[in-house]
Amino acid sequence: MIAKRVFALLIVVAVPALAETTQQTQQAPVNPAIDMAGFLHVSQRAAAHRETRRVSEEEFARMSREPGTIVLDARSKEKYDELHIKRAINLSFPDIAIESLKKTIPDKKTRILIYCNNNFKNAEGPFPSKLPSASLNISTYIALYNYGYRNVYELRDTLELSASGLEFEPSSRK
Repeated sequence: MIAKRVFALLIVVAVPALAETTQQTQQAPVNPAIDMAGFLHVSQRAAAHRETRRVSEEEFARMSREPGTIVLDARSKEKYDELHIKRAINLSFPDIAIESLKKTIPDKKTRILIYCNNNFKNAEGPFPSKLPSASLNISTYIALYNYGYRNVYELRDTLELSASGLEFEPSSRK
């Protein structure tokens, strides 16, 4: 008998609260400039595309020397200035947008090579580690794919900075 009363009391309290929460959710303003469902859809397509575009250190180095190839570093300007792959250009991930891409990489057919912090170990200064699921390569690849860039390749290896065959340089200080 007591259990029935407690259950009835829970129904009386919980159902209106649930209805109010549902009503608030339905009334939440929609921002047409933010599309989570679209992002998740593009992310799945980009992930499938990415599977055949992850290259070894040797392939990355060879491709980076070929004419018309851009090495894109999407880390912060501060980390880029500290140390980056030689000849890389910096377009920090938060700055990847319609106009900045048009200015930096106007031809969507340009071959773009990307790398991030998680490609290097024991280099926490210039390349601080991120959670694997938060790797900048993933976000950058999805963003470039979403903006129509399909000729993108990602450094797949995890490299010891001091043993890498890639050339690195700091930005020149002014």
